[in-house]
Amino acid sequence: MSSYAEVVVLVEGPTEQRFVKHLLAPYLADRSVYLTPIILDKPGERGGDVKFARAKNDIGRHLKQRRDTWITLLVDYYGIRGDWPGYAESKRQIDHTQKAAIMNQATAEQVQQLFPKQNQSSRFIPYVSMYEIEALYFSDPACIAKKLGVARRQVDAILEECKEPEQINDHSTKAPSKRLDGLSDRFKKTSTGIAIAEEIGICKMREACPLFDAWLTKLESLVESKDGEA
Repeated sequence: MSSYAEVVVLVEGPTEQRFVKHLLAPYLADRSVYLTPIILDKPGERGGDVKFARAKNDIGRHLKQRRDTWITLLVDYYGIRGDWPGYAESKRQIDHTQKAAIMNQATAEQVQQLFPKQNQSSRFIPYVSMYEIEALYFSDPACIAKKLGVARRQVDAILEECKEPEQINDHSTKAPSKRLDGLSDRFKKTSTGIAIAEEIGICKMREACPLFDAWLTKLESLVESKDGEA
């Protein structure tokens, strides 16, 4: 059995798709993990407003297509709706790591119940980012300040308030993308945002964002897991 892993990444929209394609895929390819980003799709809905009713069909379809691939999920907590497994319980938590753990565990359990014949317990890896993918950009305040043409202290003030990037919250005016919008009208998710991310790099994001790092560690471990089955 070859020492590589193929992973379908189900993402919620164009920003996440570009992030995977331009940053994550090249980074993990160097570690023999090959990613294919695909936007979650349902007639009449594409990108944003992420409902589990919409996601579960794509998860099931890709689990059934090939038994030798893994499926992972990259969606923002901020965009998730109330039908998502674990959502109600997660909203009762204060700590962002507890919210993420509840969401990921509940999602995995629900997928296992829905698709018991697809070996999903080992092939499906959920990741609900806290609170948006744009939180990762706050791993490098100097880069944000330079790209948006604002004073570094403005970016630092956000981190001082929230303590770390993955704690920048999901309030309608204080989610990471809303904060970046508030700093400058230069910010555009699929252009400026990706340019910021490319300059920062995955390594620096991993250092500053433990939940993101843990997800990538799981993906990297797939190669070892596959070798161990040989």
